[in-house]
Amino acid sequence: MSRKIFGTDGVRGRANQWPMTVDLVQKLGAAAGRYFRRDGSPAHRVVIGKDTRLSGYMLENALTAGFTSTGMNVLLLGPVPTPAVGYLTRSMRADVGVMISASHNPHQDNGIKFFGPDGFKLSDEAEFEIEALLESEIAPAMPEDIGRAKRIEDGRGRYQEFVKTSFPSGLRLEGLKVVIDCANGAAYRCAPEVLWELGAEVIPVGVSPNGTNINERCGSTHTDTAAEAVVAHGAHVGISLDGDADRLMILDETGRVADGDQIMALMAARWAEEGRLRGGALVATVMSNLGLERFLAARGIGLERTSVGDRYVVERMRAGGFNLGGEQSGHIVMTDYATTGDGLIAGLQFLAEMVRTGQPASALTQCFPTVPQMLKNVRYTAGLAPLEAEAVKAAIAVSEGRIKGTGRILIRKSGTEPLIRVMAECEDPALLRAIVDEIVRAVEAAV
Repeated sequence: MSRKIFGTDGVRGRANQWPMTVDLVQKLGAAAGRYFRRDGSPAHRVVIGKDTRLSGYMLENALTAGFTSTGMNVLLLGPVPTPAVGYLTRSMRADVGVMISASHNPHQDNGIKFFGPDGFKLSDEAEFEIEALLESEIAPAMPEDIGRAKRIEDGRGRYQEFVKTSFPSGLRLEGLKVVIDCANGAAYRCAPEVLWELGAEVIPVGVSPNGTNINERCGSTHTDTAAEAVVAHGAHVGISLDGDADRLMILDETGRVADGDQIMALMAARWAEEGRLRGGALVATVMSNLGLERFLAARGIGLERTSVGDRYVVERMRAGGFNLGGEQSGHIVMTDYATTGDGLIAGLQFLAEMVRTGQPASALTQCFPTVPQMLKNVRYTAGLAPLEAEAVKAAIAVSEGRIKGTGRILIRKSGTEPLIRVMAECEDPALLRAIVDEIVRAVEAAV
């Protein structure tokens, strides 16, 4: 059964265009409200957070109307990171949490992510049921049962205090100069404040949101801005968050970037030494580098691979009892602390390692040599199935034969955009380029 509006991370699209229209989002709120009010009892509540996109105001109001129309009481958090919504959903005893954000996408896009009462993202099954309700007539609440809306003024502060509890109580950040790039997004206030309160000298970047500059030449997908700030200010380390602050990139003192694989390698090795790596394995996606797999194997640590998407990482972690996982893109999930990827908590754990070991960021961010990896995207028209074309299948089969034993190939559809992602890894860079280009040409011909 395929989902019509839900992708790998909620609902996402261009603001004011389907599915991110006021009408559909209002009905989506009503469908989710009806789903979480199936028992018919009163006093149900939803917390809603958002990032700094201009369209967030419009979608926040549409969701509020939808939820209250089914009798849900709405608690509005304002701009907060995605992991704050997961945390506050659980701590405020809400039935559902919603984050309005398109993560690392440009401001023209927006999205909606749902969290269950346990603070974890909804399962595929729950999303199927909400979609089914969308296609039906949603029963509104009686006039006397319409929900109320209330703005929560201290939601960000509650989250900040929680985040600080993840940092080792015996350590401080005095003496560390830290560049923090908030991507003009959801963490533009809380991230610099947390670092300052823990003692760091903070160089803030991307902390002047205006509704249209989120992720614009800043943040985890545009690390040059933070790298320049690290070098210019002589900082010890840089932390680049994305628009909703659920992922990060680390920059060492030279401005060199370390992705999620290197951060996960550092944490997995450290936790294994301390005997706190549950299940003896790290959970990562099929995109994580072969170098990470080899690094872990050499230390007797397993690697559990999942489909792309941090929600699938979390599902595997919960099913297998693992407590560390994430994605190469910078989602780092530590279920000892949070229910979803949290860029700020992950950054604090890295800073704690710097303080504990006395080593510079450059020594901690290069745990293993990466196997050369190449990723290219091919855009296609929605409704087409280019991966079913015989010529594409043949090109993939030939390439797999050429790379067998020295690398791997991964071809998949994006869960958030109409793109075919062609990824390969191989020790021979020339061969790597050749096989990726060959597959890309076949896909382009098919579309």
